[in-house]
Amino acid sequence: MYTYNEFDDAFVRNRVAEFRDQVERRIDGSLTEDEFKPLRLKNGVYLQLHAYMLRVAIPYGTINSRQMRQLALIAERFDKGYGHFTTRQNIQFNWPRLKDIPDILDLLADVGMHAIQTSGNCIRNVTADHFAGAAADEIEDPRPTAELLRQWSTDHPEFQYLPRKFKIAITGAPNDRAVTKAHDIGLRMLRNEAGEPGYEVIVGGGLGRTPMVGKVVRDFLPKADLLPYLEAILQVYNLSGRRDNKYKARIKILVHETGLDEIREKIEAAFVRQKRDFAGVPADLVAQIDEAFAPPLFDNTRSLAYEQALGADPLLRSFAETNVAEHKNPAYGIVSVSLKPVGGTPGDATADQMRVLADLAERYGHDELRISHEQNVILPHVRKADIPAVHAALREAGLATANIGLVSDIIACPGMDYCALATARSIPVAQAISNRFDELKLERDIGPLKIKISGCINACGHHHVGHIGILGLDKAGRENYQITLGGDGTETTTIGERTGPGFDAEDLVPAIEAIVLAYLEQRVDASETFLEAYRRLGAEPFKQAIYDKEKDEARAA
Repeated sequence: MYTYNEFDDAFVRNRVAEFRDQVERRIDGSLTEDEFKPLRLKNGVYLQLHAYMLRVAIPYGTINSRQMRQLALIAERFDKGYGHFTTRQNIQFNWPRLKDIPDILDLLADVGMHAIQTSGNCIRNVTADHFAGAAADEIEDPRPTAELLRQWSTDHPEFQYLPRKFKIAITGAPNDRAVTKAHDIGLRMLRNEAGEPGYEVIVGGGLGRTPMVGKVVRDFLPKADLLPYLEAILQVYNLSGRRDNKYKARIKILVHETGLDEIREKIEAAFVRQKRDFAGVPADLVAQIDEAFAPPLFDNTRSLAYEQALGADPLLRSFAETNVAEHKNPAYGIVSVSLKPVGGTPGDATADQMRVLADLAERYGHDELRISHEQNVILPHVRKADIPAVHAALREAGLATANIGLVSDIIACPGMDYCALATARSIPVAQAISNRFDELKLERDIGPLKIKISGCINACGHHHVGHIGILGLDKAGRENYQITLGGDGTETTTIGERTGPGFDAEDLVPAIEAIVLAYLEQRVDASETFLEAYRRLGAEPFKQAIYDKEKDEARAA
């Protein structure tokens, strides 16, 4: 993975020193909160419901054991002993004291981390496929591209005050695990007919108040043209994006209001100018970045021990069925560690658990960890012969929940328990759904089912692309939850369809249960997933299941 050079280190240290002075002036009253706000946001500091929150960047979700241990130290010393991993492949600390944040940033800098551009109207943390560099279906590792974009976008003088925040995601595989079509710019790595590598460029995706699926503006962009082309997109957006209404300021609105053809023409015209003046990325920098992401030295020794262990241990077998994915090297597996224990808070990890993950990465995983946008942690390179030992250690740490992709592997934003923008709670809803389906003992029978929950219209929980999406709103002082069905965040991205009137908190879990039971009753067989059944049946059978039940209960009352 990429490590800081002298320039990176000096840049981050200078920013920390600058922010330390700003914090001191805020504390002594020299700066008002309004004056301080844009300064703290540049450094990933939010003011939440109860305290300041620090959002730490984990670029393209890649982290090593030393960095994970430092996050554990910060959680223990400056927070309440845990951190929260987010859908942007970041980590948030929800309880730091303002006076301590510069010290936290110094500790982050010690291990090549920072919180720069995790907030504000700038290019945010670039996200990527959490299986990058390991996936069996991968065309090319997208992380060198993501690192190039990180270096290009950090403190870019032209793009620090965009109309709104700007998010880029990249995948190197045909199976999209990075939700690229729901980003301002999505990049899908591919090869043309001549076998040359490049990108499909998608623009104008996004969720939030006005969810939209991104549109392809370039079917194939050569790798050498990436930076001038992205410069062109950002220039068009920076000049033409709306600044009169923050709800209509995202590039998706610009694409929608202007039209794809006209936007494409503007981008291509700007690209011609940019390419003419573009000197190219220095070859030594490209080589340096590529070398940083060279595959580890794999041990290709095959062993029957893993298969034998699977046959002897039903808990390991259950874990392998859901939490171990195919690696490009047949001697290895990709191990996903669920941060969604039954009744737990999605995405939370304690300091002790972070240290366990760091130890496992160091001992068994070529010192690599990944944070997924689904709020889980990945050990991307584990020899199959070592998976039983990894599983045993995870069990001891309370991290062996075998539920990746199942009903309890719920994405949820912090909601009204923390967030000042939230209009309803998310965490208790996720916990209640998880507990209910654990009681029903149906999770394995249900199969793949992605539930995503957002506590407000900003959609940080990605509810629009959940197979079942839940949006919490305030309705006359009561928490009310809208349900959407049929969303999809993969290469066939689809925005879910709203079922109808929302549900009060006490009625929500029974409604979700009714939807799932309707699926089980009407699927063709056990091989038909919830999403496949929904696409075959449409929304009506599921609406009947929840609203007819409501009518029956009302009549009975």
